[in-house]
Amino acid sequence: MRRFGLAAMLLSATTLGLTSCEFKTCTQLNKSYPHGVGKPGAVDRTSGTPRVTTFHRDANLYKLNARLDRDKDNIACEKR
Repeated sequence: MRRFGLAAMLLSATTLGLTSCEFKTCTQLNKSYPHGVGKPGAVDRTSGTPRVTTFHRDANLYKLNARLDRDKDNIACEKR
């Protein structure tokens, strides 16, 4: 009975989209997160306006995909 409870919790977490994953490219990441993924509180480093503010905020997801953050502004694969 105990195993069933754990399996149900894992299944419900996956169903709700609470799992994080690593993407190989920005193209793949942008299919799921069109404006990129960043740390909570991250600010886009652009000289112009408007800045990117519509990215998905998730520290764990960013950590898994930080290598895709070319400008090192704590937002991976941001799009305007």
